Amino acid sequence: MNSVSKNENSKSISSVEILIVVFFYIFFSVVFHIVLWYTGGGYKTDGFWGWLNIENYWYQAGMQYIFYFVNSVLIWFFGVYILTKKKIYYQFIAVFLLIPISAYLVRELRYIYLDSIGAGRLRGIGTIWDWYIPSLFLLIQFGCFFAYRYFKDNQRKLKVEGELKQAALKSELSAIKAQLNPHFLYNVFNTINASLSPENEKTRDMIAQLADLFRYQLQATRNDLVTLREEVDFVRKYLELEKARFGDRLQVLINVSDQLLNEKVPPMILQPLVENSIRHGLSSLIEGGTISITICKSGGKLKFEITDTGIGIVDKTKIFERGIGLNNTRLRLLKMYNTQMEFIDNVPKGLKITFAI
Repeated sequence: MNSVSKNENSKSISSVEILIVVFFYIFFSVVFHIVLWYTGGGYKTDGFWGWLNIENYWYQAGMQYIFYFVNSVLIWFFGVYILTKKKIYYQFIAVFLLIPISAYLVRELRYIYLDSIGAGRLRGIGTIWDWYIPSLFLLIQFGCFFAYRYFKDNQRKLKVEGELKQAALKSELSAIKAQLNPHFLYNVFNTINASLSPENEKTRDMIAQLADLFRYQLQATRNDLVTLREEVDFVRKYLELEKARFGDRLQVLINVSDQLLNEKVPPMILQPLVENSIRHGLSSLIEGGTISITICKSGGKLKFEITDTGIGIVDKTKIFERGIGLNNTRLRLLKMYNTQMEFIDNVPKGLKITFAI
């Protein structure tokens, strides 16, 4: 099942970052080899280029740093990857504890291997250096790792803040352009309603619903939060207007517990998602389909799920290119709750949008 939560900001490791780590190990292993070669007086017998001896490099440093590398992968897997969803200080503690423990275990495995091939190694009290040096090396490595990750996270936040400022500027410009007295609009709707004959009762109802939608949108510009009851009623009226166009081709299921209707939510948080499902998911299907809205509470959070049985989308990384409504909703959720929308393939077909606040 394909899924995308817009953690374009995800913590996946890129090929460039892997190459940097490999270069990191090669560089320090070469430096370590040169230091051992020089302090051992190799320059006196081998000349200036004697340190280029590949066999000596392998036994003195290369093989040792391969063990270090394997050790760092194990620490990263158990201390960072498995704890990805935990808070950062859990990862700090796990890595700090794993470094000396794993360094000791890897040292013993390395000794077993060296003894099996008859290679030299430190013995007696000197073996502590084969525990201390890799532990110090790994502490420096993971210190750089966490500093680099903090830098990347900070860059992502700056990028998001820039997007939010740009979206706010666009909203302000749109508001300036749309400064129309809403009471004038309501009067126009009432005038149209009054001019319709009684036989056009359905049209009159639709105009009344449209007036309610405008009224709610005006409220949304003035209030940061509304009750879930108001938001669901608004979406229900919007869907009623869409059903007038689609007829039996559009089926709607709304599943919200009465106990949640007084919860506070941002206004206009559902309509862009529902509109996306209808416009890009169902409208092109002759047989139409079903829109399902499910809202529940778990772990102190309201969880939203908007599902359609439309055509779905193959490349979910381009889903925010569909229009400004979907992208603005993403930015609002990110700014207000630091939460992301997740896009999942619905079964047997269509798209599922989920998020929690």
